[in-house]
Amino acid sequence: MSQGQGQAPTGQDQDQVTGMVCLESELQDGQMKEVEVDEQKILLVRTQGLYSAVGSKCSHYGAPLIKGALVRDRVRCPFHGACFNIKTGDIEEYPGLDCLPSYKVKVEDGKVYVSVNKKSLKVYKRVKDMSCRVSGVRHTILLIGGGPASLLCAETLRQNRYEGRIVMVTRDTLPPIDKPKLSKAMHLESASLLLRPTDFFQQYDIELWTQKEAVSVNPVEKTVKLNDGSLHYYDQLLISTGCRARPLSCPGSELEGVRILQSYEDAKEIHLSCVGKKAVVVGASFIGMEVASYLADKAASVAMVGNGSYPFERSLGPEIGKMTMQMLEESKVKFYMNDGVVEIRGENGKVKEVVLKSGAVVETDVVIAGIGVIPNSDFLKESQVEVDSRKAVIIDKFMRTNIPNVFGAGDVTSFPLTIRKDQRVNIGHWQLASAHGRVAALNMLQKQIKIDSVPFFWTVLLGKSVRYTGYGEGYTEIIFKGKVEERKFLAFYIK
Repeated sequence: MSQGQGQAPTGQDQDQVTGMVCLESELQDGQMKEVEVDEQKILLVRTQGLYSAVGSKCSHYGAPLIKGALVRDRVRCPFHGACFNIKTGDIEEYPGLDCLPSYKVKVEDGKVYVSVNKKSLKVYKRVKDMSCRVSGVRHTILLIGGGPASLLCAETLRQNRYEGRIVMVTRDTLPPIDKPKLSKAMHLESASLLLRPTDFFQQYDIELWTQKEAVSVNPVEKTVKLNDGSLHYYDQLLISTGCRARPLSCPGSELEGVRILQSYEDAKEIHLSCVGKKAVVVGASFIGMEVASYLADKAASVAMVGNGSYPFERSLGPEIGKMTMQMLEESKVKFYMNDGVVEIRGENGKVKEVVLKSGAVVETDVVIAGIGVIPNSDFLKESQVEVDSRKAVIIDKFMRTNIPNVFGAGDVTSFPLTIRKDQRVNIGHWQLASAHGRVAALNMLQKQIKIDSVPFFWTVLLGKSVRYTGYGEGYTEIIFKGKVEERKFLAFYIK
């Protein structure tokens, strides 16, 4: 049966374009089909005998949802696991910010018709309705941090008709950006990284204060002091300050040309300083490997120094670690594994070479460290907000700290993970930070919603994506489907 314009069912709206997209018998319960109305691709779904139709592309990076998984009333994106309600199009799991458009479906004489509003043709994502601040409402929610947790918290508050003042404080120079791209595409202009344009914050009365940092919190007075000396009152507070990159501490680490990747400016500097130059990446971490992968065809040479036998050996296992190492070696990245940096030597204040534990000396112009992160919680020292041994802020399943009206979200927190029987964990995943922000907002509004997201993480090396879901703390066995050496496989971690 061809798709497209058919005889429209009776009572059609003048602003709608309606197309007959399939016969009722073509789709069984639990099945999806990508159809077209006036060249607009639509995802048609049948569950429990009822049809629904939503946008066909994920609102995150535009992946085709027809290749995803349909589980009950949700379709899960095949790329990075975002979930959308098939009846409303609303986003219910992250990454991403926006919902899918939803369309009217009608079944008549065994034929399925979908109607699309002419104004929404070619639109594949939808911003959920939001309120604004109402003058006279004095309640203030202060969000410390400019990442996805703060942004999702602010948006969720407005989506749930919060009418008070929202202030987001970030030490960054930019509004919230798509930070996972920083290590994968370091040359991108800032405009293409923004999660929301500046006028979005103005439109929904979200005050955005850039280049400001919290230096202390006083929960008794309900005030936050910023690095400019100013004092700000809050009714409710969100701590979502994330983590900072751990710097190198060896002799020579203060030399010009030694870099960490933290901000948009860092990514830009690394890109500019490495093109046509020699680069050494210290730390075969996900960030380190992504940076090496990005620089492989841009720098004159790239060397990777790692302290294990293979990259990702502890988290993904030796087979996958070896595969990723081979991929980068094929792109002329040289590995120094089971090794470490003991000294960085310079000339005229600039990096010249790196001395390794093994005795090897590697010539270089730039050194980039990817050796882990430190939670940004130092400003809470005098606040009585509880932190763990790693300095992560301890929160419960409702994102609450031990102090009333003080919430935490994202990489800076340690929280109970549902799939591990509420074991307390600190997980630095973009998807989880987004979910934390939403749950924090709902609990600020007294909705009593728990965090129950399953962790999801992805990395991209030389165009190949590795995706990981769940929470692993070691394994006794890895079961593979497919072949790692062919770079097409599924791995199950058993303990």
